[in-house]
Amino acid sequence: MIEELIVHNLGLIGEAHLEPGSGLIVITGETGTGKTMLLGAVELLLGRSASSDLVGPVDRETRVQGRFIFSDREMIASRRVFEAGRSRAYVDGDMVPARFLAEQLENRVEVVKQGDARRLSDPSAFRVLVDGCLDAAGLEALRLYREAWNDLVHIESDQELIGGDTRAIQRELEMSRFQAEEIAGAGFAKGDDEELSRRADRLRFAGELAETLAEAQSHLEEHEHLASAVAAMRRAASFDSSLQPISDQLDGLQAEWADGAASVRDVAATIEHNPNALRDVEEKLANLTALKRKYGSTLEEVLAFGDEAASRVVESERLLQRAGELDAELAAARERVSIAGEALRTARGRAGKLLVETATHHLRDLGFSAPVLVIEATEAAPGPHGTDRLQLLFASDEALPPAPAQKSASGGELSRVILAVRLAAGASDSPVVVFDEVDAGVGGATALAMGEKLADLARGRQVFCVTHLPQVAAFADRHLVVDRSGLSARVRPAVDEDRIAEVTRMMAGLGESKKGREHALELLQTAKARRG
Repeated sequence: MIEELIVHNLGLIGEAHLEPGSGLIVITGETGTGKTMLLGAVELLLGRSASSDLVGPVDRETRVQGRFIFSDREMIASRRVFEAGRSRAYVDGDMVPARFLAEQLENRVEVVKQGDARRLSDPSAFRVLVDGCLDAAGLEALRLYREAWNDLVHIESDQELIGGDTRAIQRELEMSRFQAEEIAGAGFAKGDDEELSRRADRLRFAGELAETLAEAQSHLEEHEHLASAVAAMRRAASFDSSLQPISDQLDGLQAEWADGAASVRDVAATIEHNPNALRDVEEKLANLTALKRKYGSTLEEVLAFGDEAASRVVESERLLQRAGELDAELAAARERVSIAGEALRTARGRAGKLLVETATHHLRDLGFSAPVLVIEATEAAPGPHGTDRLQLLFASDEALPPAPAQKSASGGELSRVILAVRLAAGASDSPVVVFDEVDAGVGGATALAMGEKLADLARGRQVFCVTHLPQVAAFADRHLVVDRSGLSARVRPAVDEDRIAEVTRMMAGLGESKKGREHALELLQTAKARRG
């Protein structure tokens, strides 16, 4: 739900900080006070388009921030709108595209206005409502259809890879096998290029290396003067202990000299005059150069190409084996999708019938004497969600032909249809629902029924409603009032006497009316009793 909503300079609203709570939250106020601006704030947080007209008079920008808490996460969404009409969106402090807000909140928060009935007009969204009403057998039919569809997609993917031409796959197999074997047959491992280069240099210059190392070894073996100096300093240190560090230094130098001489001897012993070995190394380097020209600029890239070629060999062999089986598998998979789609269509028919029966009952309570709701199911090409297309048809009276609800219903009728369908669909709906002008063209007992229906819808979720009807306001769990003074408006909670005064104003037009106050108290008590 929306845990907190902070608004700055949005239309007439200078500042507002709301903690609406759960249940039914009604927003009331005189005409022209800017009540719908609060709903506009929610729409901005849903990523809807921003206009410079939203920027109020107290600042050069509008800021809206909301803290949303759902069962799986907490999210802070923000939106800034500037005078030029530009806007910026943020999620948890990070700047994001406005469409990201819509992606995050699309199925969690829904704003319903006159002429805005996405859940009824969008077949995909309406299908979700119907699927939320499936019985146990229907849910199993949905599971089986999705399983059959996924199998079909997998088989069609294999068919697409084969492309109907096994010769092309055979050519790919042969090429990949040649490449993999050529690289593997060269016998290279990571780091071999550097080692081969070092060994080639040593073999090419074996004579020069042997000669210079022998010269170095000869000089190192002539260390009599160093040995005499070490012995002399040892004697001097025996007479003067302050000379001991110098004696130790010379001892270390003598040991390092001996180590160096041993190292030179070891290296000299490894030098080989071997033309055959040089020829082998140069052949390997030439082979590596040839492989690099084909498969990559470095040995690592060549080896990686070899691994990829080996993988292509395995995949091509699999596809060739599958090619002979695909036609039969594809036909069987399509048959399974068709059968599962028919079963799902039947299950949706049951769910849809129950949905429209229950929704029609709600519509009668909401002022329609003989409303008609029909779910039209037409056959569609198989897809991930079924083989049918669902559309809601509506007529305000049984004497009229039903037509798509978004076209046949007026603004006020459409809001009531949406409310009735939502109530019938139960928990399959969004956790936060926002209604604007849901009470258009409603009054009397119908208005009282509408208030009760909205309160029912708000059980277990958060429902916002801008209303002019005291009968609806009386059912609120939280009542917010928008007051206007000059060019600015403020939002305040109405509780206790303030709430009675606001409901009195809505009923009698005068907040101080004694008889109006009595009627307001009676209405509030009636609503409380009907809510239980």
